[in-house]
Amino acid sequence: MNPFSRVGTFLRESRGEARKVDWPTRQKTFQNTILVIVFSVVVAVFLSTFDLLFTNLLERFVL
Repeated sequence: MNPFSRVGTFLRESRGEARKVDWPTRQKTFQNTILVIVFSVVVAVFLSTFDLLFTNLLERFVL
């Protein structure tokens, strides 16, 4: 099988698989985006809090 035929077969199969995908609606995409942003902020605040706490503890007791 020559390389051009293989590329063509790959592109046809990829297109067929892409048609089978259950794409999310605009509203669902928006909701998921907001959820990811909120979760990222919560994790950032959580990690920042512990970072400050451990930094203060190290400064008091170790340094």
